[in-house]
Amino acid sequence: MTAGTGLRGFTQDVYDAVIVGGGHNGLVAAAYLARAGRSVLVLERLGHTGGAAVSTRPFAGVDARLSRYSYLVSLLPAKMVRDLGLRFRVRRRTVSSYTPHARPGADGRAGAGGLLVGGGEDRTRESFARLTGSDREYENWRAFQGATRRVAERVFPTLTEPLPTRDALRARIDDEATWRMLFEEPLGRAVEAHFADDLVRGVVLTDGLIGTFADAHDPSLAQNRCFLYHVIGGGTGDWDVPVGGMGALTDALADCARTAGAEIVTGHEVLRIDTDGAGPAEVAFRTSAGEGTVTGHTVLVNASPRALAGFLGEDPDAAGPPPEGAQLKVNMLLSRLPRLRDTSVAPHEAFGGTFHVAEGYEQLRRAHAEAAAGELPSVPPSEIYCHSLTDPSILGPELTAEGYQTLTLFGLHTPARLFEKDDRQTREVLLAATLAQLDEHLAEPLTDCLAFDEDGRPCIEAKTPLDLERELRLPGGHIFHRDLSWPYAPPGADGAGRWGVETAHRNVLLCGAGAVRGGGVSGIPGHNAAMAALGH
Repeated sequence: MTAGTGLRGFTQDVYDAVIVGGGHNGLVAAAYLARAGRSVLVLERLGHTGGAAVSTRPFAGVDARLSRYSYLVSLLPAKMVRDLGLRFRVRRRTVSSYTPHARPGADGRAGAGGLLVGGGEDRTRESFARLTGSDREYENWRAFQGATRRVAERVFPTLTEPLPTRDALRARIDDEATWRMLFEEPLGRAVEAHFADDLVRGVVLTDGLIGTFADAHDPSLAQNRCFLYHVIGGGTGDWDVPVGGMGALTDALADCARTAGAEIVTGHEVLRIDTDGAGPAEVAFRTSAGEGTVTGHTVLVNASPRALAGFLGEDPDAAGPPPEGAQLKVNMLLSRLPRLRDTSVAPHEAFGGTFHVAEGYEQLRRAHAEAAAGELPSVPPSEIYCHSLTDPSILGPELTAEGYQTLTLFGLHTPARLFEKDDRQTREVLLAATLAQLDEHLAEPLTDCLAFDEDGRPCIEAKTPLDLERELRLPGGHIFHRDLSWPYAPPGADGAGRWGVETAHRNVLLCGAGAVRGGGVSGIPGHNAAMAALGH
């Protein structure tokens, strides 16, 4: 069957822009292009838009709408929200993080304490002093945070500008010591030079490991690139809670694109893109009713670089080895927050920020070494936060009244290779070990606090990298589609293009997370691909 006018909502056979994939970046591109007067068609494989940035009700009969895969916002530029007139808000968390420990006290007996970052400067300083015995580590923390914030202020605005050269970005940062620390030397060197306490070192390092399987001293500097993207968001590095869940963002983007005239069709799986680079490109797709084609003067691909290569009939391995994700994602609904062993902090504070578990510096090093050797980490590190404390609107009124809360857990250093032999069994073993580490810091087992769905099953689900590959087509379960790039044009790379989204084909652009300056829920690749398509 050949697609033509009127098929599944199509109004024409040729569009100015055909966008492959209705994730948040594809929707951003669609909104910008449609508002510029271009005819736009978005083809989405799944039965809904949003990709990984969606809200769902994963537990049967339970009125809890969770951000299922991605859950916090930092990299989305406020400029983009203003440009598109999005009805979307975020809320600031009053606590940045809490990291429990069980160090012995002065009498040698085991104790329970934690490092609280947030709740005011005085309280944070006091927490550092209790942990380390002096103000020195806190002052080092403030100096380090000040350096990264200055980089954020200078770098973040460039992400929606034409791609700078390395030298131009270096000049813009105008701080040689910080440039060397972040862009030239392994992150571990800076962490060890600035901080003496193992727990503090671990808290700093985690920003370099979320979604990235690397050691603090990895010579590839993959951990540095990951760290950079985690500390520059919004020019401040703050991570905020999306009001209404992550799906509120993608719903607002889809509404904006449609209002501007873009056509969005779901259930359309793209099979290939045929182009000679000169004339329009033909996009072949499959639906439940059969196969068809549609033509676009420009095709923007909101998929991984490997998927793009497949669409074009090129070798996916030409650009390097396959990506590999390395995280465990767990969604939970609790009937109440658990009590903590550390009575100096309330549960709503500890879980309202990022709750670090087994993320001391040495624990992270050991977990990476074990996983690199093909074993599950013996002490799996993870971090947790509670969306509903900051934004109770994601829960139904009855759940809110009864004190129910959500928990989202992100486990580190669990590469896809560990799950290949038996994904289900490995998932269960890892989940149990991860929750056991959390229980070490609780005054009651977390399982005693889990809610139950209408069928009597506990409200908890876990996703491995292989699950993310199956469900979202993330290559190897890599949440960034591939290792993050530096936010400048690769030296000597002519193919980076003006915006970092160009490909070897003049009329095919990459607008997904794998673009230069992609990764995370940012919309930046979508914006930049739209600018490239508009000739800016």
